[in-house]
Amino acid sequence: MLDTANYTPRLKAQYKESIAPALKEEFGYKNVMQIPRLEKIVLNIGCGAEAVRDSKKARSAVEDLTQIAGQKAVTTRAKKSIAGFRVREGMPLGAKVTLRGDRMYDFLDRLITIALPRVRDFRGVSGKSFDGRGNYAMGLKEHIVFPEIDYDKVDEIWGMDIIICTTAETDAEAKSLLKHFNMPFNS
Repeated sequence: MLDTANYTPRLKAQYKESIAPALKEEFGYKNVMQIPRLEKIVLNIGCGAEAVRDSKKARSAVEDLTQIAGQKAVTTRAKKSIAGFRVREGMPLGAKVTLRGDRMYDFLDRLITIALPRVRDFRGVSGKSFDGRGNYAMGLKEHIVFPEIDYDKVDEIWGMDIIICTTAETDAEAKSLLKHFNMPFNS
């Protein structure tokens, strides 16, 4: 049984002990509040055309994302009707979840140490997927790389978006922060 009162995620402890001081020295911050840190991680699965044909697909995506995140996922719905895609307003089209605090650090740890090495033909993640404000976005083609998903019970393989939001002002600071967390950049 996990003692949640005294539990600190491994990456959170690593950030406090070694990463924050290293970033402070690397960029010459005068104040500890200037040091970049993780703010949140947003996970998103879009079902697309499958959800239009069968509404159970969106429910399946919500259940899978809930298992991966360890927190209840929210159904994303169409904002407006698009006749060409047979989408009506309010129709469920996918799932999303926002992780903060300890769950965010646990997810990042599982992503870097377990899920990414399980990706087929993995050569690292792109080092160019920053938005100019210190946020990093990446995509996975298969959500089954996470150990929480039982491959035999999966009816559909979903792609998913992972957005890592940081307090960094620039992309260089954010990339340095993620490199200290051992994010496997290919460039």
